[in-house]
Amino acid sequence: MADTPHFSEANAAASAPGTAGLPAAASGPMALDAIDRQIIALLHENARIPNVDLARAVGVSPSTCLARVRSLRERGVITRYTAEINPLALGFTLQALVSVRIRPGARHLMEQISDELRTQPEVAQLFFLGGSEDFLIHVRVRDSEHVRQFVLKNLSANPAVALTETNLVFEHHTALSAGLRTVL
Repeated sequence: MADTPHFSEANAAASAPGTAGLPAAASGPMALDAIDRQIIALLHENARIPNVDLARAVGVSPSTCLARVRSLRERGVITRYTAEINPLALGFTLQALVSVRIRPGARHLMEQISDELRTQPEVAQLFFLGGSEDFLIHVRVRDSEHVRQFVLKNLSANPAVALTETNLVFEHHTALSAGLRTVL
């Protein structure tokens, strides 16, 4: 049982690309009680926790717990469930952050550039920024030659790109951010 998703309805809805069909998040913070906050923290740590164990951990019945998880999904608090993959296991031994500045006369191409970058298998995350840089791209690659080829092919060869800067990632951590911890 531990090898199968436990919130199958929610997982099926979350498996669709993007967040289409999900309610828009409220403009302000959601009204969450202490149990909702505990559920969110536990699911963030392990999205595959069986409902009965989740219910026991937060001190409610399994049916109440399932109803709360469904409510959190319906309200747009929980948007999807995901698996964290070890990039090393797939041969990606290097990660880099590539900042990109678009030429002033090419700003109308930003959405197109963003769409093209999102299709590249090396792109783990893509951030559209306000500030001196327009994009920050988190890439996972095999080695330094792979990142070089990615930048040359996808960025430097594009006449709309004015500047790129590549920084190697020595360590990468994903965790519940400090900001979310303070509200949970």
